[in-house]
Amino acid sequence: MPDLFAVRVGDFENMQVTINPSQLSGALEAPASKSSMQRACAAALLNVGETVIYNPGTSNDDRAALDTIRKLGAEWSLNTNGSITVKSKGVHPVSDEIDCGESGLGIRMFTPIAALSEREITIKGSGSLVNRPMDFFDAIFPQLNIAIQSNEGKLPLVIKGPLKPEDIEVDGSLSSQFLTGLLMAYGAAGAMGVSISVNNLKSKPYIDLTLAVMEQFGVRVENKNYHNFYFPGKPITENLVQPVEYAVEGDWSGSAFILVAGAIAGNISMTGLDPASAQADKTVLEALVNAGAKISVLPGRIQVGQALLKSFHFNATDCPDLFPPLVALAAYCNGKTTIEGVNRLAHKESNRALTLQEEFGKMGVVIDIIDDLMIIQGGGQLKAAHVHSRHDHRIAMACAVAGLRAAGPTVIEGGEAINKSYPDFYEDMRLLRASIVENF
Repeated sequence: MPDLFAVRVGDFENMQVTINPSQLSGALEAPASKSSMQRACAAALLNVGETVIYNPGTSNDDRAALDTIRKLGAEWSLNTNGSITVKSKGVHPVSDEIDCGESGLGIRMFTPIAALSEREITIKGSGSLVNRPMDFFDAIFPQLNIAIQSNEGKLPLVIKGPLKPEDIEVDGSLSSQFLTGLLMAYGAAGAMGVSISVNNLKSKPYIDLTLAVMEQFGVRVENKNYHNFYFPGKPITENLVQPVEYAVEGDWSGSAFILVAGAIAGNISMTGLDPASAQADKTVLEALVNAGAKISVLPGRIQVGQALLKSFHFNATDCPDLFPPLVALAAYCNGKTTIEGVNRLAHKESNRALTLQEEFGKMGVVIDIIDDLMIIQGGGQLKAAHVHSRHDHRIAMACAVAGLRAAGPTVIEGGEAINKSYPDFYEDMRLLRASIVENF
């Protein structure tokens, strides 16, 4: 049974992790998807009644989501079988402040949801989130009867609703996460006969995931080619069988690092991943195939093994979180690999394009960034190196995977960053026979 708020090894700051060259083998169960888990938490808050969430995640972002829904009025408890039961009467805040930690999805999704209340609420975050642009809310909220004060378009935000659904037009070029929050809030507000029009929407698969979760909780939205989302009516509480049961999916984002590790350093298999998932990062399979990895997608299991890897071309515009594992993969591919979508990386936990270029440069990998393209020169022997996560969970995991076949140890400063999304990453790698040492 997961202890969601237990102190973990990686919760300590300034953890140094040493990855020694290793040959992998074994099998793993995929970690829980934080994209799925956080949406489930939001939907459970909005579901007037009882929700049972199976396979709950334990990452920092997941824990922040559970803390947020509790402060917005839900009650939840951990069951003996590891599931979570959420009881809610809708959004009725019991606190004047919510803190979404470092979760970009959390802050962008829960802010419109919190605005369903008439209570004035301060929305806070931490880490790199305090510097990420939030001026989207300044532009949109006044159109929805929501008063808002921001720190010049950044956190903290002070909001006061209640949100009233209206026909609006939004810019989807920065992030689909803003749209996710609006869609869920509109559904909970009983939007009827109104629509949200979107220009230049990025990360469409994440909106597919949002709509799938909403439908399971009784809200149907008509998706008109990702340009218009129309609400025909019926609030989220109608026509639901109680309790609502939701199983959190296995996480393609975190599992991408494990699958790439198999292609680089051994024969491994993973269970718990659904190739039919709406998660954008399932396209890592396409990249692995294009790189010539030995891969088999079997019922309930994916197997990946070492092979002579070749350079590939991949468009990551709709799945920018794949950049770090694909850079690790490309480092071991003969020739120049090109990945499109660099412009999506500026507002992550770090400026991820520059961070990948600099940290992988320490390992001897040459990366060029030209407009929206990242070009990785692969095929050489990676050097033993001392790198830094830059407090970015995906950078820590990418460097760890790349270090599996380096010429010597790879030392990662700030290794605790993995807790944001995949707190069991190092332990799972050890289960696959990776030699990993943590120091404090």
